[in-house]
Amino acid sequence: MIEMKHISHSYGDFKVLNDVSLTIQDNKITALIGANGAGKSTLLGVVSRLLHPTEGEIFLDERDIKTMKSKEIAKHLAILKQTNQLNIRITIRDLVSFGRFPHSNGRLTKEDYYKIDEALVYMNVKDIEHKYLDEISGGQRQRAYIAMIIAQDTKYILLDEPLNSLDMRYAVEMMTILQKMVKELGKTIVVVMHDINFAAAFSDHIIAMKDGKIVEQGSIDYMMDKKILDHIFDHDFCIAGVNGRKVCIYYNHQQTAILAERKEEVL
Repeated sequence: MIEMKHISHSYGDFKVLNDVSLTIQDNKITALIGANGAGKSTLLGVVSRLLHPTEGEIFLDERDIKTMKSKEIAKHLAILKQTNQLNIRITIRDLVSFGRFPHSNGRLTKEDYYKIDEALVYMNVKDIEHKYLDEISGGQRQRAYIAMIIAQDTKYILLDEPLNSLDMRYAVEMMTILQKMVKELGKTIVVVMHDINFAAAFSDHIIAMKDGKIVEQGSIDYMMDKKILDHIFDHDFCIAGVNGRKVCIYYNHQQTAILAERKEEVL
């Protein structure tokens, strides 16, 4: 279990996180939503100890992470940041091998090679393992990075907008893989997302942030509520029912008509 108590973080005089207390549920996909600047990515950075909070405490399986060495944390928790880009030309296999560094310190053992091969097969990139990252598609590249995370063999996985730059097919495929990782590998995954409908379709629990605070959290049915989403994003949403599930419509016909009238006035 990941537990945060009264976490605050500031950049100079600007408080990005403001008294955040939160418990991440085990063996689930938790979607972290909110407008740009809400503090989602900063929260992941603090939880993974890439950033040090100005105030508060974080516990990983009841252990204060301040008492844990970085290598020890890396054996329990993995993070894939949105800006995760390598400036070197590297093959898929070499990338996935990086996931074993907390365990091997760069000296790969038989067990490490087994974990690497297992991750390559699980993410269906074993047949292209010797291709370079700049030779493959964006979807395949994201699969390779997730394979690296799997090879790291941690219980907790933090993903910062993993669907960015993926088309619809690869985005659905990626979220389906994350669901399998929870069910088959026993992972606990926290994923920052912008698409509310993807969060509702693939996550088990949604946490909403605004202005550096947790403003709402709960089940999909609870969070897919007009008043809640209107407040989180400062936007007029419409919630519809499709095949027994709630779907968020980002604009309605009345709004479209108003925009069209304004455009005609300008012209």
